[in-house]
Amino acid sequence: MDKSDNKKRNKGGRTPKTDPSIHRHVFRLTDEENAKLLTLFEASGMPNKAKFIISVLFGKEIKTIIIDKAMLDFYMRLTSFHSQFRSIGVNYNQVVKLLYRNFSEKKAAAYLYKLEKQTAEMAVLCQKIIHLAEEFQTKHLKK
Repeated sequence: MDKSDNKKRNKGGRTPKTDPSIHRHVFRLTDEENAKLLTLFEASGMPNKAKFIISVLFGKEIKTIIIDKAMLDFYMRLTSFHSQFRSIGVNYNQVVKLLYRNFSEKKAAAYLYKLEKQTAEMAVLCQKIIHLAEEFQTKHLKK
């Protein structure tokens, strides 16, 4: 039996790659160089160290993602705060309807005046929140 004849009959196993990586290169690093390589590798987020080294050697783009938990937490809280303000605006119409339904027109107008003053203050505060969120996004998130 010929070897080529045996390969034709064996159908198990992994299909061979069209361009396998068969060339091996070995290089040595100092402790400082190794620490720097590992830091860059971890910052890249790539799953394979060999692919990372190849991408560095051949100048392929390497993306480094730095996530600042404090900034992310601040942004999430600011966004949550803004959504709470929006939900207050949705309830505003319901409150106005309840005032006119349950009180006389004169008393409802008095309560509505107080509500209007508070709403104006909240609108100014909401504009400040929107401005802070946009400023934060331009300064810290779009680098």
